This record gives sequence, C-alpha cells and structure tokens, in this order.
Amino acid sequence: MQPVLSLWDDDPVTPPAPPARPAHEARVLADSADRVAWLRARSRGVTATDVARLSSPRAVQAVVLDKLHGAGFGGNAYTDHGRAREPEIARWVLQHHDIAPSSKLFHAEGRPEHLATPDGLGLLDDGAVVLAEIKTTKKDWASIPRSYLRQVAWQQYVLGAERTLVVWERHVDFVPVDAEPRCRWVERDESEIHRLVGLADAVLELLAAQPEPEPEPWRGDPWQPEPWDWRPPPYDPLR
Repeated sequence: MQPVLSLWDDDPVTPPAPPARPAHEARVLADSADRVAWLRARSRGVTATDVARLSSPRAVQAVVLDKLHGAGFGGNAYTDHGRAREPEIARWVLQHHDIAPSSKLFHAEGRPEHLATPDGLGLLDDGAVVLAEIKTTKKDWASIPRSYLRQVAWQQYVLGAERTLVVWERHVDFVPVDAEPRCRWVERDESEIHRLVGLADAVLELLAAQPEPEPEPWRGDPWQPEPWDWRPPPYDPLR
C-alpha cells in the first residue's frame, strides 16, 4: 500500500535572504537637505571641496586658515547657476547612466574626519560603487581641470568607488549651449589618493594643534555681579 502524501509541505519555506546592505550606507553623517546639520558635519573634517585645493603641501596652510576663519565666499552668479542646473543634469545622468542623485555626506571607512558628498551614486550588479560629479562651466574644456580630478579621487576613496562619471554642461551667459551635457569616466588612481590622504591628514594635524579659543567675556547685566562672583546683599536696617 502506498503511503498517503500530504497536500501540505511540512517543511517551512525559508524566504530568500535580503540583499546585503552596501557598506557605504552605514557611513552617512548628514544630508544636505538639512543644510545646517550638513554644514556642521562638514566643518569637523576634510571634504572633497577642501581637497580640490590641495595641489601641494604649500596649499595645506591656506585650507587650514579657511577652515578656522571661513573662506569668506558666499557664492556668486556662477554658483547660483550651477545649483539651479544640477537637478536637471542629474536627471540626465540617471536616465542615461543609471546613477541616482545623492545629497548624503559620507565618511571614509575607519576615518570619520574624511568626508565627501558626491553628486550621484549608483551600484552595479556586482555591488561595485560608481559615482557622478556634475559641473557647469563657461569654458570649453579640452580636459577635466586638475582641481576637479582631485575632488573625484577623494570621493572615490571615501566611498570605495572604482570609477566616476564627470558630467559638465557649458553655458554662455548662463544659457546652455549643447543639447546634452558632456561626460567622461575617470578611473580610480591609488597613487593620487595616497598623496591626497597625506595632505588631508596634514590639514587635520594643524587644526588639532590650534589652541582652544578664549571663553567669551561675561556680557550680562553690568549692574549685577558675575555669576561666579557671589556677594551678600547690602545691609538694610528696615528689614
């Protein structure tokens, strides 16, 4: 006699494991959507914008001074144009290269003071990270400027990316001149990353060596004693 087979499977079905969370997602410090928190987090480390200026050891001191006292640059018509055009260019990048816009501030693995906010971030099928960096320019580039290449190398180091798509849109009097932006892939350069990490650490060492700021003087009511200088009230014979 054949055994009776159950219509139900007695063995529970194990659901497939969820995909592993990309390592860089655990290293988010802030989002530029909250500009105050983003600026505060950026101030505590060296960013890709800082590294773009680190062309040599001589530039280290200038970056340190600006981080201590502020660069004094609040933007101009060109930066305003870039901010206005970036979302449009980012949509083109997503449509043609499947790299999504990103506004998150990341730190490097094991180095919370090494920071970057890439313009675009994507994942390949094998889990590899690819980045995008968006620029607007009034110049007709024959090659990507060196300062931007330093910025790209730093972002690749912080995010663990192997390639970055640099995308730029040229304009004349703030009107784009081409139907589509231009772009070029930039591969990871370990020797350049090593050099930039050394310069960034020099910036951090100088910042750490700065003396603590003097406490602000007491600015309360001039007719009242300072809070740490208690005195008994004057004698009142009528009390």
